[in-house]
Order: sequence, then structure tokens, then C-alpha cells
Amino acid sequence: MRYGHFDNAAKEYVITRPDTPTSWSNYLGSTEYGAIITNNAGGYGFYRSGARGRFLRLRFNSVPMDQPGRYIYLRDAETGDYWSTSWQPVGKPLASSQEGVEKPYRSVCRHGTAYTVIESEYAGIASETTYFVPLGQAFEYWRVKLTNRSERVRKLSAFTFCEFTNQWNTFQDRVNLQYSLFIIKGERTKDGLLRIAIQDNLTPEPSATSGEKAYDHDLAMHSWMAMRGSDVTGYDTDRDAFLGPYRSYHNPLAVEVGACANSQAYGDNACGSLQTDIVLQPGESRELLVMLGIGDAKTRGTQTVEAFGSLKRADEELAKLKAHWHGHLGSLIVETPDDELNHTLNVWGLYNSLISYAWSRAASLVYNGERDGLGFRDSVQDILGIVAAIPDEARTRLELMLTGQLSNGGALPIVQPFDHHPGQEAPPNDEDYRSDDCLWFFNAVPAYVGETGDLAFYRRVLPFADEGEATVFEHLRRALEFNLERSGSHGLPCGLAADWNDCLRLGYHGESLFVAFQLRLGLTTYVEIAERLDELQEASWALERRNALDAAIQAVAWDGDRFIWAIGDDGTVYGTRDAEEGSLYLNTQVWSVISGAASDEQAETCMESVNRELATPYGLMLAGPPFVKASPDVMRAVVFNPGIKENAGIFNHTQGWGVMAECLLGHGDRAYEYCRAALPAAYNDRAEIRQLEPYVQGQTTYSPYSPRPGNTRTSWLTGAAPWSYYSATHYILGLKPEWDGLRIDPCIPSSWDGFTATRRFRGATLEIIVKNPDRVCRGVRSLTLNGQILEANLVPADQLADVNRVEVILGSH
Repeated sequence: MRYGHFDNAAKEYVITRPDTPTSWSNYLGSTEYGAIITNNAGGYGFYRSGARGRFLRLRFNSVPMDQPGRYIYLRDAETGDYWSTSWQPVGKPLASSQEGVEKPYRSVCRHGTAYTVIESEYAGIASETTYFVPLGQAFEYWRVKLTNRSERVRKLSAFTFCEFTNQWNTFQDRVNLQYSLFIIKGERTKDGLLRIAIQDNLTPEPSATSGEKAYDHDLAMHSWMAMRGSDVTGYDTDRDAFLGPYRSYHNPLAVEVGACANSQAYGDNACGSLQTDIVLQPGESRELLVMLGIGDAKTRGTQTVEAFGSLKRADEELAKLKAHWHGHLGSLIVETPDDELNHTLNVWGLYNSLISYAWSRAASLVYNGERDGLGFRDSVQDILGIVAAIPDEARTRLELMLTGQLSNGGALPIVQPFDHHPGQEAPPNDEDYRSDDCLWFFNAVPAYVGETGDLAFYRRVLPFADEGEATVFEHLRRALEFNLERSGSHGLPCGLAADWNDCLRLGYHGESLFVAFQLRLGLTTYVEIAERLDELQEASWALERRNALDAAIQAVAWDGDRFIWAIGDDGTVYGTRDAEEGSLYLNTQVWSVISGAASDEQAETCMESVNRELATPYGLMLAGPPFVKASPDVMRAVVFNPGIKENAGIFNHTQGWGVMAECLLGHGDRAYEYCRAALPAAYNDRAEIRQLEPYVQGQTTYSPYSPRPGNTRTSWLTGAAPWSYYSATHYILGLKPEWDGLRIDPCIPSSWDGFTATRRFRGATLEIIVKNPDRVCRGVRSLTLNGQILEANLVPADQLADVNRVEVILGSH
């Protein structure tokens, strides 16, 4: 079933049916002032932290879905009929769901790059509401356009509504009610703004209101709401006065009777509702501007409304916002024979990666604030998806994460940018270290240097989290030493508290093959960097240790047609062919290829095992068969239903690794098959299978071991986003930045006759035309740069003009 379509020209996804299988959401704002909004205007807002700065309330995992939100109710004064400008929360009968509906409701939602437009029509009244946060600001706009499409004069009342939290700390707001129900106040100021104040007795003096102390602390917390474009005829700041007793968001008392109560919250719960009464002639349109922001209404709110409170200014700010985001998306534009891949690479794959980079795993419709900050390993990997679009920000994030590394080479599990103090952080307990954290630097740091050519970055001196400082190059060595020093009896690195798979419990000295392959890639990468920096002694050091690691891997890890998972500290070997549960683990197979640890024969053989035992129409399962009898002391995945998440589910984070491994083997047809199986856009015409948004990635997909294969959960914030984008652009399309230039090494399906790409690279534009006359998967026969034949498939950075034409012919020499 189809619920919407991609609008590539506008860079939007257009939802044409509001009754989507799950709430299909979008992100507004920035990490300073963030907001989530769904296709039915559900969602919440937060300031700096989704856990400690949440000022708008959402009831997670609730019925109905995604409520409350940012609502605008409309009421016809003559008939008493009322509805909302988004289909929910009132939920009028839809034109698409019933035949013969007397007054059908129609709705279209356009999710764009950090803005959302919801259009509706009901009973002859059309509405269009645009939600967005201006760049660099701590407030949001709801721009509302109402049009009378009937043939009679219409008298309408419009009511805004949002529900404020009683305390910005989400735990205090939802759990500690004996405190949080008694600290909020709401009023209307003499300037006509709604003022919501928490712990108002602690509000700073007016002399402090021009600086951050006015609103940036956990003592007094302030929000405000304003309306421009129409006179305010009533208001409510008390939620229960607006909704009425024993009612909900679908039938608020104030809307039903047609008048707000001018209530002022004093404890209990607060809301923001401004009422305006409008008369519309047939064909006439009116526009309202609703503003909602952070700060004291008496100061910051009033100042913001004076500066930004006009339709003209809102137009200007929306244009700036679109230009900003569309500029990021212009780092790569492709045209392949697959339209759904084009949608993904040109807009949504990169936008999804940018959002995951910004919010890590801190705030979504599922992440409820329990991860307050940047998860270390997630955030380092997220850089891979965005480095071409925002290289300067990528460097800043890399520096931040490097200062989250401890002097012993391990890492803090969470880095909180708003509360991070390098050189002063306490290290975790030994048993809490994860073995994979800092090994992701060997993917992310070379990606940044390759994109920018900034070789000097390796000499940049940065502090460790706890004590001391070192160059980035020395940080990388310390990361290798951390795992080398924590190796088990077979010479393989220990899994410690977790090795990426948080469900694997090996005992502290149990050995992880996945980390062994990561460590091997790290050593290889370190050799390449050392040679580039003329640190030949360091290169020799790393080669010696890689050779020892290779010998250890080959001695114990190969089991006929697969690499094992791990060896417990009691000597138990996991992931063998004869194991009843979890006999094949995806990560060790694909990373044996990615790291170069597998011989040619082993690589082909283990990837055949993956295709035979783990491939499904919806993606590659993480493992199989599922765990049912396993002890939770060893494999915590047994707590999940079979076919979900780590228990033989399709963990989408890993799908890009499968694509990369097949591309490295030259298997373009299979790599493309795996890419398509996990590509959200490929499900646009069968959205009832996947259920999540067909424009962004989800964390986990149910596998055929479950009764609902293809269902996907936990959208937007997932490592699947950067790895999917990275694997498609760097491996299928083969556009690989290196320090010397851009290497072009596609591995495409044999059915393609080629593709084109426009790539920004180090200030230059490359117009790339790839032709595949022999219908091969891989192999560059010839490459020309601006008419000059190059001997290799590397486009040298020092030979680039401002605009360049690159022609690539695939085939054998």
C-alpha cells in the first residue's frame, strides 16, 4: 500500500494519507533548540538536551499514537463543528477510508529538510501550516494559512495548543509528581504573550535577562507563546481548563464551547492556547503566525516577537533554512537507473545521516532521553555519513570524540557536549569498558583526512578525557594499545563489557573475533598513516603486531565455511557450524573481508554462507538460528523474541557492511541486492510491510524467524543511516576520497549501463560519467579527467580545476 511519494524537486517526502501504519516523523531545529514533529503534528520540543531540556511533553508508546503535539483547532461558530488542521487529534472521517462520507477530511503532509508543512481541507475550509525553527534561534514558527473554499461567509475560531512539561528533566516531569505538579505557573503578559514559568521564584533579576542566565540553567525554566496576524480573543495556560474533565486532545472543552477560559496555570499542568476569531469571505485567505520559544516571555519572548514576529520575516527565515540544508545536500547528486536509490542518495539518505549525527541516539519517538549525550561509538561512526557534506563540523566532532578518549586508550561511554571537561573526566570502572569504542577512529579519521586533504590533522594535539594530551596520531596508537594490552589466551582482543553487540557476554577475558577484525583494520590503517607521515618505525611496529594477530586468527577462528563469533573466558567457542543456536554471525564474516584478514578462498566461502543462511528479502540477519535455550549470562539476545534485534533479527546497522564486503569481492549484483533489501525507499509502494517511514532508516527489521517479517522499528537515529549512505556512495558507486585525490572504483549491478554523479570535492566540482558497455560489475578500463587520460583510477586532487569532467569506462583492460 502506498501512503506518499518523493518530490525530488522540492526535496520533500509527501504523505498523501495521514493514516500511516506508524507515525511518520521529521526533525526541526538544531541541537540547541530541537523538535520532532509527525505527519499528524504530534511530537515534542527540547532545549539542548532531550532528557534535561524537554519543554514540550509527549506520551511515548501511547494510545493514540504521537500525542500531544503542536495543534491548531478550528471551530465553525455557526454549526459548532470543529476539527484540527492536522488529521489528529480530532480525527474526522477521512475521504480515503470511507465511501459516502458527508464531510470528508483530506490531509497532505510535506516533510522537508528541517521543516514540515501540513495541509488539510474540511467542510470547505482549507488550511496550510508550516512548522520550522529559524537557523540559530531558540523559537519555532507555526505559520497558518486559512482559506474559505465554500460559497458562504465563514465565522471561525482558531485555537493553538501545546502541552508544556512541568520540569524540563523528563524523569522529574513524569515520575517525581509530588514535586513537579507544584512548580509551574502560566499567565498572559501585558504584551499579549503567554508566559510559562517553572520555579518562578528563582527567575533571575531583570539585569540578568540579556544573557544565558535568563534561561539556560536548571533553576528557572521559561517558555512563551505568541500570535501575530489576528487579534487574540482568549487564552488558556491551564491544561485541564482547556481540555475539561474526563476529556482528551480529540474533544477539548474550550473548542467544543467555542471559548477559552482565560485560565492561569498554578501548579498541576500547563498548556499554551491562544484563541482568535476570524471571518472569511468566500475565496478569502488569512494568515496567522504562531511563535513558541525558550526564555522569559517578559524579556526574551518580547524581544524575539519584536524582531521576528512578521510574515515577511518568517518567509525570509524559511528561505534561509532551505538554502542552508539544500546546500549540504548538494555535496553529491547522482542519477542511476534506480529511482529509489536516487531518492535516497540525493536527499533522504544524507539528511537522515545528518540528523543522526546531530542527535546521536538522544531524542526521537522511541529514544526518550535515557541516552543524554553522544554515545561514543555511535557518534564516531556517524561521522562517515556526513563528512563530505559538512567537513568542518566533522572535524569539530572528531576533536570532541578524541577528547572523550581516556589516556589508557579506552573511552567514555557517553560524551555530553554541554557538560564535557577534557582532562577532568573520571574514567569508567575497568569492567565497564567496551572493546570497540576507539577502534571506530580508524574508519572516521581517515575519512575526514581523505575528504579534506588535512594531513596536518594527525599532528593536532588534543587532551585525553582524564589526563594528559597527545597528537591525533598518538591517540590512534593508544587505541590500538588498549586492545592489544587486553588480549586473551588465544592472542585475540577481549570483548570486555561489549564488542558492538551489547548482548554478547563472554566474561571479561573472553575474546571477540569482531574486535580482532576491527583491530586488524586499525593496524593496517595505522601503517598507511605512519608511512604517509614518514613514521617508518611506527609502521614496522604495527606490521609486526598485525602479523601476530593474523596468525592468532588463522589458528583458532576458521571453522570450515565460516569464522566463529568468539571464545568465552572459559574456553567455549561460539558460532561454530554445529551450534544449535547462533551458528553463523554476520559481523565476523563481513569484517573478515573488510579487514583483509580472510584469505581469498575464506572470503568467498564465508560470504556464500552468509547468502545461504542469513540473507532474506528484507536484509541480512545478524545471526541464525535464533537463541531460545541459551543462557542469558552468555547471550542476552535470548531476552528478545526470535527474529527481532540481536536475536536473529535484521539489525540494519550491519547491512552496509554486507554491501561493502560483497563490493570488495567484486560481487556487484549481490551487493546491490543486499542494498535494495534494506533500502527504505524500496518499500514506498508496500509501506504496510515495513511500516516505518519509507524515507529514513530504522534500527531493526523483523526477520522470517518472526511471524511479521519486514516490519521495521526505531526510525531516524541509527547507525544504519551513515553506513547505508557510506556503503552505497563509497562502494557501489565507488567514489572514495583519499589523501591524494578521489578514487573511482564502482561495483555496480551488471544490469546497469552506468550512472552519473556530481561530486563536490575540496572546493572543486566533478561531473562524473560512468559507462558500462560490457555490463561488468567492477573494473575501470579507462578514466579521463578533462580530456586527459589517467593511468590509474585516482583523480589527483592537485590536477582539479574549478569544474571538471571525469569519464569512466568500466570493463577489463
